[in-house]
Amino acid sequence: MQVSFESIVQSYGGQNLFNDLDLTLPSGKFFTLLGPSGCGKTTLLRMLGGFVRPDSGRILFGEDDVTHVPVHRRGVGMVFQDYALFPDRSILANVCYGLAARKIPPAQARERAMAMLDRVGLAAFADRSPAALSGGQRQRVAMARALVIRPKLLLLDEPLSALDVKLRVELRAMIRDLQTEAGITTVFVTHDQEEALAMSDLIAVLDRGRIVQIGAPRDIYAFPRTAFAADFVGSANLIAIEQELPGSEAGLRRLKTAAGVLITSHDAPVKPGSSLAIRSEEMLFSTAAVADEGNLAGVIEHVEFRGSLTGYAVRTAVGIIRIDVRTIHDGAVRRTGDSVVLALPRNAPIVEPS
Repeated sequence: MQVSFESIVQSYGGQNLFNDLDLTLPSGKFFTLLGPSGCGKTTLLRMLGGFVRPDSGRILFGEDDVTHVPVHRRGVGMVFQDYALFPDRSILANVCYGLAARKIPPAQARERAMAMLDRVGLAAFADRSPAALSGGQRQRVAMARALVIRPKLLLLDEPLSALDVKLRVELRAMIRDLQTEAGITTVFVTHDQEEALAMSDLIAVLDRGRIVQIGAPRDIYAFPRTAFAADFVGSANLIAIEQELPGSEAGLRRLKTAAGVLITSHDAPVKPGSSLAIRSEEMLFSTAAVADEGNLAGVIEHVEFRGSLTGYAVRTAVGIIRIDVRTIHDGAVRRTGDSVVLALPRNAPIVEPS
């Protein structure tokens, strides 16, 4: 089922959050709303669930206008950060709750609920209470409860943020598998860019009520359009461009910066306030003693060993540049205070100001 926001206007305390926002979510896709706190992603999710009504505009499920349809008539499954399970009911009763509300006969409801609990690996825990389960198990129950009603739309409100890192990785794979099997249009809200990249078919990056970019995870990461998208999704190094210089060759463009002339093959226009966005893992340490055109000279200010990666903070003429090097492939020993030359990629994207 395709989901659409049309001309959405919403304000809080006299301040506009959304001003004529349009957004279409394709049918059957795992669609992520990604952004920092206060950007509006949770408000959009709650509008889909029927918990928030826009000041103006429409919300469509397919061709049906559901803007004024109450929560219980929308056919939506929802999974919350805090699980929202009934503590005084068994796991089976929790999963059966939505089926009972839809007047499914008890025997059929039990059969469907047990099948869903089996799918999430918790059939043996059906008679236990939520308090007897771990956080990861409770979130599996919440997923089972949301999916057992066979919703038209699945809403996920930061369901993994209360879990530890290992559990998050395990559960995000399970959630993605369940969503793919069911073929349900799914909207996922998160501020965690790694989760968004790992789980999504499409990502909408939000900044202060504006959608700054929509695309597949790989495209968002490799080709950010704005400085905000480049920084929020992957923490790119942003180098301000003063102007484009003539004399490009072999499809490369020469860009004047405070650190000298840098080079890229990216074809986006240079506008006032544009920057070059360079990922920390796309740079290398050069063996050159002096930085030539296209590279950066600097001094190491900090070294951070992170196992498979070693991170360096390098002070340059354009500020701190962060570079990540794969530890196993890097035989050199570099220390704080060392002078270095950074070899920059030749395809770094040019991004607009936020």
